[in-house]
Amino acid sequence: MTTDLAPQTIDAFIERLGERAEFLPKRLKQCADYVAANPDRVAVSTVAELAAGADVQPSAFMRFCQEMGFSGFSQMQKLFRTDFSQKWPDYGTRLAKLREHGTESPSALLAEFVEVGRASLENLMTSVDPAALQKAVETLSKARTIHLVGFRRAFPVTSYLAYAFEKMQVPSVLHTGIGGIRFDHTIQKGDAVIAVTFAPYSEQTLEIAEAAQRQGADLVAITDLVTSPLVRMGATSLLVVELDVGDFRALSASFALAIALAVSVGARREKS
Repeated sequence: MTTDLAPQTIDAFIERLGERAEFLPKRLKQCADYVAANPDRVAVSTVAELAAGADVQPSAFMRFCQEMGFSGFSQMQKLFRTDFSQKWPDYGTRLAKLREHGTESPSALLAEFVEVGRASLENLMTSVDPAALQKAVETLSKARTIHLVGFRRAFPVTSYLAYAFEKMQVPSVLHTGIGGIRFDHTIQKGDAVIAVTFAPYSEQTLEIAEAAQRQGADLVAITDLVTSPLVRMGATSLLVVELDVGDFRALSASFALAIALAVSVGARREKS
């Protein structure tokens, strides 16, 4: 059991989680990833439900709570209930009601995606650190060239950023990976990289991000968890968690963040 004092705020909890996650044993790391991705569920779920979500035994989840400085699950849940009563609305209840009516019809499925999209967008206001967003805009505004790196589910986000930057005449390079062709060698000191990846994280994105740092470029990340490898690299990280309908996730919040970032950078560069 850890002798650390328990975090007094969610922000302090998230900071500690980010510092310790990569050093946790496998099962406790699963707990960390699950809590980072689903903070709203901690306040309203039992330890058994959270353990099932993390695919661990309840005893492992209890050890995770202690590792984070709490006497047990009840103390950790009390913190989340106090803090998230204002920050994180319980959208699980709303979605449960939608599912009671079935999802066989297209209109019912549309209603679910609209609901999770709204929830993701509202959560974005608390998941993105304003100071990190400001730093990201300043970094990108000064960059000689902005490199956009994101594959699989993240590729639509980087593609949109490339489109937006082109319209605002902001020099950028979209790394597509088409034909196995990579442009790592074009990243230079004075450039900046926007790396976008969500769990399970793209190895190609991480490799390019590491190469960019070695070459002296600045790194801005759009990712989902404080336990993301990009966060551990020291990137200026903008966190966005998309809720899902089954195993399908829309990109409502990711696109909102991307357009806000692009427009802010374009406006800043125009003034300079």
